[in-house]
Amino acid sequence: MAEFIPALKKVLAREGGYSIDPDDPGGETYKGIARRMHSKWCGWGQIDLYKRQSGFPENLDKDVGLQSEIEQFYQVNFWDKVCGDLYANQSVAESIFNFAVNAGVGVSASLAQMVADAHVDGVIGNQSIAKINAVDPEHFHAAFTVAKIARYAAIVRKRSGCKKYFYGWVCRALECA
Repeated sequence: MAEFIPALKKVLAREGGYSIDPDDPGGETYKGIARRMHSKWCGWGQIDLYKRQSGFPENLDKDVGLQSEIEQFYQVNFWDKVCGDLYANQSVAESIFNFAVNAGVGVSASLAQMVADAHVDGVIGNQSIAKINAVDPEHFHAAFTVAKIARYAAIVRKRSGCKKYFYGWVCRALECA
């Protein structure tokens, strides 16, 4: 069965560190946790304290407690919600998890269900797991990647300001294939 820590390491490598991008709808972000979308995350209080110290934002990465909060955040809000531990193939689990972090749990679950010809409701359960696990991993990755890229293209058509992210999103989709 799939393991969380290797999947998390790959996600965090893609998410980067601390940033404030005026075009990013999430606003202030640390390791992929967007303040506007996750304003109640307990790590924001710690980050606000670090902003007053010299060495910000580099000092964030040295806080073991904060890094533990990040791990817990991703496990509870993404990995567990896509039932990451139940996938037979690590790379399939990582791809579904990664896309959940990037596009939302419901979107990732729905696309994975569609690819596996499962009932599409945006919630991964035992039937979805069985269907996804029954799909050849190479086929799953190919179809899931195409579906992710189509989703990104739809976002850019709706919000032209997101064009600057499109290339990065496509690269991320291809890396997780």
